[in-house]
Amino acid sequence: MIKNQNHLGAVYMIMSVLFFSFMDILIKITDDYDVGQTMFFRAVFGLIPIYFLIPKKRIRDFYKTKHIGLHFYRSFFGAIAMAAIFIGLRNLKLAEVTAMAFSAPLWVVLFSIFFLSEKIRLKRWIAVGLGFIGVIIISKPGFDNLNFYYIYPIIFCLGFAGVSIIIRKLTLAGEPVWLIAFYFSVVSAFGGLLTVPFGRWIMPNNYDFILLILIGLLGSIANLLLTQSYKLADVTLTTPLKYLSLVFAIIIGFYFFNEIPTIYTISGASLIVVSSAIIFFRESELKKPITLPRQQ
Repeated sequence: MIKNQNHLGAVYMIMSVLFFSFMDILIKITDDYDVGQTMFFRAVFGLIPIYFLIPKKRIRDFYKTKHIGLHFYRSFFGAIAMAAIFIGLRNLKLAEVTAMAFSAPLWVVLFSIFFLSEKIRLKRWIAVGLGFIGVIIISKPGFDNLNFYYIYPIIFCLGFAGVSIIIRKLTLAGEPVWLIAFYFSVVSAFGGLLTVPFGRWIMPNNYDFILLILIGLLGSIANLLLTQSYKLADVTLTTPLKYLSLVFAIIIGFYFFNEIPTIYTISGASLIVVSSAIIFFRESELKKPITLPRQQ
């Protein structure tokens, strides 16, 4: 039974990576639409899969919580992270954004020092150092050419780190995953609407309307598959499969957008993957919750 669960968990993880990759393609090809408008569609139609997770006995009062403040901060930081990753995807190569997003656990480690009073030992400090060197290597050509868009994957990582810390507190308080996802979607949708006076919202044609809906469905389903994968299988089996997203990003970037990864991207990505792997195995040894992007 356990072996079968591990296999099923691995399948869910691979499907999650694929769904996120398909969502990334759609985000890039719908760049005629404002980021706020894309966020709105991602959030609103992402509520559909979440609805089916709500227990029947909670349908009438599913929104009730004693931790509305924590939900707001989780959703606020999550919305910022979502906007940042969308901007990054539309202005940088897929492989670059994906690689830099894997540095999110490094920021989680640093945030844990300040907000959870955790002690960080030498092994994890080495991992953090390697990861940041990788980020610098990837973004160096961008800074040389004054391409400020490299800052957005970093903003995503900072937002993700804040989200991870708050989700830890919410889960420890007994809040269900579907409720956390619900408030995140509501706040993200509202945040997207706030851009109407300042953005370039346009009425989508029938084809683009379907694509924007798919962004919401794919993103939400991918997150649910990711969660289910961690529930079914040993994280030491499923988490390394998450790095397939980098492989998919390189392949998709090449075939769909004529993006060829540079030596900077490959070298920096390698350091980030190694550093994230060190943190992952260290967290496993300490029996602590493991957080990996992405949850947008």
